[in-house]
Amino acid sequence: MATRQIVVDRGRCTGIGICESISPDRFEVADDGTLILHDDIVTDAGRSEAEAAVAGCPAIALSLQEIEE
Repeated sequence: MATRQIVVDRGRCTGIGICESISPDRFEVADDGTLILHDDIVTDAGRSEAEAAVAGCPAIALSLQEIEE
């Protein structure tokens, strides 16, 4: 499997925090609603959790892109 990177569309992100509830080690919503992405690299071990966070975003502000290793 390829390594992937989480990409945040800051213009679409509304800071609801569903991503944080699914993957709290990776995502955090600050008090002002700004999304803090603690780790944008997704390996095979964290793939299902990252995919769930991306799919759960109601603003469609998250995506996964393959990156070259």
